[in-house]
Amino acid sequence: MLKKTILNAAHRALNARMVDFGGWDMPVQYPAGILAEHHTVRTKVGLFDVSHMGEIRVKGPKALDFLNWLTPNNVTTLKVNQIHYTGLLMENGAFVDDLLLHKISDTEFLLVVNASNVDKDFAWILEKAKGWDVAVTNESDATGQVALQGPRSAAVLQPLVDIDLSQIKYYWFAFGTFKGMPVMIARTGYTGEDGFEVYCPTEKTEWVWNELMESGKAHELMPTGLGCRNTLRLEAKMALYGHEIDDQITAVEADLNWILKFQKGDFIGRETLLKQKENGPERILVGFRMLEKRDIARDHFPVVMDGRQVGFVTSAAPSPTCGFNLGLALVPSELKEVGTRIQVEIRGKACEAEIIPTPFYKRAK
Repeated sequence: MLKKTILNAAHRALNARMVDFGGWDMPVQYPAGILAEHHTVRTKVGLFDVSHMGEIRVKGPKALDFLNWLTPNNVTTLKVNQIHYTGLLMENGAFVDDLLLHKISDTEFLLVVNASNVDKDFAWILEKAKGWDVAVTNESDATGQVALQGPRSAAVLQPLVDIDLSQIKYYWFAFGTFKGMPVMIARTGYTGEDGFEVYCPTEKTEWVWNELMESGKAHELMPTGLGCRNTLRLEAKMALYGHEIDDQITAVEADLNWILKFQKGDFIGRETLLKQKENGPERILVGFRMLEKRDIARDHFPVVMDGRQVGFVTSAAPSPTCGFNLGLALVPSELKEVGTRIQVEIRGKACEAEIIPTPFYKRAK
């Protein structure tokens, strides 16, 4: 039995094509199609249902110290109402999950985690919290969340809230009201575009969705599904759990050194990751483009050299923005340099590809 978000009926009323996404019945696309939705987010504004995501609150006198040990990024540098990207790591340096960490105060933080990992993450954090003076609560079922993404996001949201959105910087959040209802609004996203997440009580999510849909009419807003969310995040080189990161791929191998703050002191996985960084990882995540237009790599296809598999594609797709077929792959580190030729096995044939810089797409500021 698939889980359903509070917006399930709304998606079906919009004739969305629904798929199983990590045990959730979610919209992969609406009638306009993935390509149209992708371009709408890049040029106008799209509305995503992200109410399946998990929200875990950590509170207490030792919350900051606990989270600074639990996660690799430096929680002590966060200011109140600031957010950063980080992970739950194991001693082997690989991922339990990745997450966004929101600092509400020195003693209260909100962790937003992947939907398919909520129960696992909550159990992991509870176990690690033993002996620390903190309270950990799973608020996922009580919390709704929708995301506006695209250059017109602020124009759609501003008439509905009492917060001056221009005062919320990228990777910051604020508390305010949405047509009189208390909400939290964050400015992050998973597409490479500007945008906002609106957090509200679960039972109010459909009302928030409908109000945004109405406000968005003047700005050519589209409801947008998981299909374009994937191509958008891939172009921006944003990791997806189970693809670029998992319990066997370390943060160094995933090219996420920027979240590893070794100088802060101890954190889970620190010693393993420090050795790997100092010695150089045997494999590394790279971006590539297929050299022939007809060749389309897909997730988990083998990367081959001289007839033998040396790595694998983590994510790949035709890129609507870039206009060519691209992907990310874990390959031996000696193949990481831009311009290096590799081969991706597609239907039994070794097809030529080239290592190129990432992110593939970066929006103009």
